[in-house]
Amino acid sequence: MPTYRPGPVSLVLAALVALFLLLPLLAVIPVSLTPTRMLAMPSGELSLRHYRALIEDPRWINSILLSIRIGVVSSAFSTVLALCFSLGVWMFQPRFTAALVGFVLLPMVVPPVVSAITLYFLLTSISGVSSFFGYDTWLGVAMAHAVMTVPFATVLILVSLSQLDRRIDLAARGLGATVWERATRIIMPNIKFGIVTAALLSFVLSWEEIGVTLFITSVNAITLPRLMWMGLRDNIDPAIAALSVILIIITVLVLAARSVMVRLRGAH
Repeated sequence: MPTYRPGPVSLVLAALVALFLLLPLLAVIPVSLTPTRMLAMPSGELSLRHYRALIEDPRWINSILLSIRIGVVSSAFSTVLALCFSLGVWMFQPRFTAALVGFVLLPMVVPPVVSAITLYFLLTSISGVSSFFGYDTWLGVAMAHAVMTVPFATVLILVSLSQLDRRIDLAARGLGATVWERATRIIMPNIKFGIVTAALLSFVLSWEEIGVTLFITSVNAITLPRLMWMGLRDNIDPAIAALSVILIIITVLVLAARSVMVRLRGAH
């Protein structure tokens, strides 16, 4: 089978497009090195004071740890819900499958502000019953994030299930396997990549969620995106630029590690 390689013109155009897309991200790097207290390009002198502020200021550390905790809990919760729903729809094929899938995907198509207002009233009502799970609590934020990420996890798992041969499940059922055994020992091992992808996507979406978080938090559950938003709104803190650079570096390292793993897997 012939291998097609892009020509020099295609490579130059691709490089220009990539540079155009990356320039706004690269502009954050010099801003993070400014010695001033405001977001501005450095004028000759460079400083690492804003990177040091990320370590010395407990607000940033606490918000990062809180965002990780919320992301892990909401990712686990949304992945379990999406997996149970997807397995039920795929295995039993109910009559109103399309309607059920559409209902689950509603948070994906409804404007975020509508979901935020609905979750706000729900959590404030729960706060009157329990202060542990409600408005401005980390567990309430995690459950709200799970509501917003379940549709995305469901889509990924349903796509994985659509590529699975149903005859495997039919053979297991014909041999006397129970529903639990079919789901856990036959189907789930064959879609484990989709499950892991759904969990990772749910974590990322929870990590960067800001619209709903602004409605359901006040002073106690300050996630990292909310703290960054407060810094931009109140005092334009350059530490946000330093944090952005760190997140960009982490993203690049993760993508590079994934590329290396794919190459090693292809070589073997």
